[in-house]
Amino acid sequence: MSSLSNKRIILGVTGGIAAYKSAEVVRRLQDQGAEVRVVMTPAAGEFIRPLTMQALSGNPVHTELLDSDAEAGMGHIELARWADLLLIAPASADFMANMVHGRADSLLSAIHLATPAIVAVAPAMNQAMWAHPASLANTATLQERGVHIIGPDAGIQACGDVGPGRMQQPDSIVEAVGKLFKNGQLAGKTVVITAGPTREALDPVRYISNHSSGKMGYALAQAAIEAGAKVRLISGPVDIAAPERCQLTRVVSAEDMLSASLEAAAGADVFIAAAAVADYRASTIEPQKIKKQGDQMTVSLEKNPDIVATVAAANPALFVVGFAAETQDIETYARDKLVRKKLSAIIANDVSRSDVGFNADENEVSWIDADSSKVFSKRSKAQLARDIIEHMVSQHKL
Repeated sequence: MSSLSNKRIILGVTGGIAAYKSAEVVRRLQDQGAEVRVVMTPAAGEFIRPLTMQALSGNPVHTELLDSDAEAGMGHIELARWADLLLIAPASADFMANMVHGRADSLLSAIHLATPAIVAVAPAMNQAMWAHPASLANTATLQERGVHIIGPDAGIQACGDVGPGRMQQPDSIVEAVGKLFKNGQLAGKTVVITAGPTREALDPVRYISNHSSGKMGYALAQAAIEAGAKVRLISGPVDIAAPERCQLTRVVSAEDMLSASLEAAAGADVFIAAAAVADYRASTIEPQKIKKQGDQMTVSLEKNPDIVATVAAANPALFVVGFAAETQDIETYARDKLVRKKLSAIIANDVSRSDVGFNADENEVSWIDADSSKVFSKRSKAQLARDIIEHMVSQHKL
């Protein structure tokens, strides 16, 4: 599986003759499994038509900052949150200067300011413009802010000059983009992650469960793999494919998950309990289907084991991260769980909201540990997972 498989990429196209190469960038990104949405500046539309980019990407092309139709659908803030990567190719000298100064006078520049995603630019300009001290200073400033610079190449330019400033070829850009999702932050570490719901049987056909889709846990597994970790994913029943290069253990009940978790955690460095484990199970599982009898039925329940607390108690040196899915008093309940279960950190989110949490593609959470808390605003679960892994590593020197 490519490192770009299922990645959400906004391709920003600015004005310049190199814009014709952007069409091929779209194709190459899609070949690697990415979903691409294109945003063009007004000047870009003078070099390549939006209809071309729409046909290639399979999605509407976004061009206007103040577009009532777009804002009624995927507005610029939603588009900024949607992305795992904002790639600007070509990036003109003018647009890079606007990025440095935080201008938001176009849809693309507004997305740049609003996105929590990785940002990369592929510069394209005349060689004298590229060599100018202002351009060099702008490039250095963007790098200091975490923007990745891809290229430029050197060679004959459209104006006849020779030198650096040409946008890199599409294949080289896509190769560089793939590397942005890989880092060595967790190299040599073993990370165990639980994900999805558990199902607690009542009889052969019925069970108690919840609405967890597993998306957050699976995104964390992918992010940990990209960070270089050896990942063990322990998953309840879900309908999504597991990341490649992880060891997948499928379970059904809470007791199954506890057994697998204790076995895996014994040799791990980090344990992240993202699964939504059923709190209770039936005291007795009927061997045959329960038949309908009368207007009411009483089911006797007993408490399930607390997986994350049990793992933390059994492995005092293990870095253990819990999840608190709450509907009210989010931080209060989360801090109580952090202390009571003796966790290293806890991730809290509001599952009463329909736009984040269970089954949603986006999430908004708070990271809480003994010394601090950090809010991660609404963004794609894939990007959120990368941000959580990065914060965990940097905050706790893992």
